[in-house]
Amino acid sequence: MSVNYLSDSAGETIAVQISIDDWKKIKNKYPDVDDLEGDLPQWQKDMIDRRLKAIENDPASIMDIDGLFKELDKEIE
Repeated sequence: MSVNYLSDSAGETIAVQISIDDWKKIKNKYPDVDDLEGDLPQWQKDMIDRRLKAIENDPASIMDIDGLFKELDKEIE
């Protein structure tokens, strides 16, 4: 997956851009990805809380963004 990072005038990364083909692959695998306006269900909030606690307890366990994209590429293929 090729990713372009968009920055503001201060050099802060504010967005990422992917190809439409990659977006279609993601949408195919996760059809509800467009529905980001609604509230998260409680089970997702609980999962986020658990993950944040795990990161707090072991910060070295965080995967960098490049590692994440490599894992996503494996799943999409």
